Amino acid sequence: MKASILLVDDEQNIQKTVCIALEAGGFGVTAFLNPLQAVEAMKEERFDIGLFDLKMQPIDGMQLLREARVLSPEMTVVMMTAHGSIDSAVEAMKLGAFDYLQKPFELSELQQFVEKVYDHHRLKTEVRLLREELRRTRDTGMLVTRSEKMRSIIDLAMQVASSGISVLIEGESGTGKELLAHLIHDDSPRSAKPFVTVNCAALAQTLLESELFGHVKGAFTGAVKDRQGRFSAADGGTVFLDEIGEIPPPTQVKLLRFLQNREFERVGETMTSRVDVRVIAATNRDLQEAVTAGSFREDLYYRLNAVKLKLPPLRERQEDIPLLAQHFLTKFHYSADIAPGVLAALQAYPWKGNVRELENVMERAVILSRGETIQLFHLPEEFQVLMAPANGAMSLEDIEQQHIIKVLRIAKDFDEAASILGIDPATLWRKRKKYGL
Repeated sequence: MKASILLVDDEQNIQKTVCIALEAGGFGVTAFLNPLQAVEAMKEERFDIGLFDLKMQPIDGMQLLREARVLSPEMTVVMMTAHGSIDSAVEAMKLGAFDYLQKPFELSELQQFVEKVYDHHRLKTEVRLLREELRRTRDTGMLVTRSEKMRSIIDLAMQVASSGISVLIEGESGTGKELLAHLIHDDSPRSAKPFVTVNCAALAQTLLESELFGHVKGAFTGAVKDRQGRFSAADGGTVFLDEIGEIPPPTQVKLLRFLQNREFERVGETMTSRVDVRVIAATNRDLQEAVTAGSFREDLYYRLNAVKLKLPPLRERQEDIPLLAQHFLTKFHYSADIAPGVLAALQAYPWKGNVRELENVMERAVILSRGETIQLFHLPEEFQVLMAPANGAMSLEDIEQQHIIKVLRIAKDFDEAASILGIDPATLWRKRKKYGL
């Protein structure tokens, strides 16, 4: 059974025909002639979709809709209406109905219509479940995931967190290497001590060595006073060396010595210093290839690589994309919904910038949506191109949808969009519901 449907129509012949059509389509149907019986049923049972006739006795479809909003708020409700009641159906949509179906209709039309409603309901339910799952996913800090591969990496990180062993984290830019390093530090006995980050690719050779180990006054031009390095500042804690593959050979020698015996000299000084620091390194390069090429010391590589954690790119953990998208919406204090087509577009995108790129896209969408439902046209243009038919052939519905998207992108509000399209706002409302915009 695809979904459970609550059908309420006080015309017995129509009800019977609709039941047969929906059950043939794989849906489970519970039908009532009396809407008050449907109210009682909603108190006892959960339904996915509600099909309510608008004109009924002793209460009409609008009142039944109001009852459903209270008793079964997660149900997706559709109104069935005769031609003369279109205005009332639009009003029902404003009260929370998803769409309306105009009588009379062909059975094939009914089946196709309910399939679209079912697709919307599934996506709406997925968003709700994502929010619930997100509330439960706090034990891994900012590393929000449902991926088994990621969870196994996090489990291994937690196992080694309590030791002082060096850890090498590999992964493409934006995959969360620094977040994982933070997680290891926060779960270790060193958590009360400093966590110090050094971006090894951002500093020249002389500045990097001074940054790591410190310098004395006069050690080089511009060294006007003594300065302690990051290792000294992190004594008792953790130093996170990001982009470790960019460290030049002379600094590699000093770092190797430090890893061997926790000793170093500041630049321009002969006195040896000792500190108790754990080193977590990260790279978006293949360090093994760098060793083979001779640009990275083999002995240093094996010192850093006591435990290696390789983070998969986002394209290899697609099940995390909806969860992460919802996480970023929560982070940006956004409480409205995501249109069904948005999640599909996010999962179809290759995400070369990984989680960091996803965060930027969601922040952009939040700003452009202005608190309204995030639609496909709030995403960058490449997402809309991605969702176009692969063969280039578009149906009339596809063309209409794409045109509405373009107009919504340039219009200042929905009223102006309706004016540009030459339709009334109620019709635009219905078409937005139809296309998930």
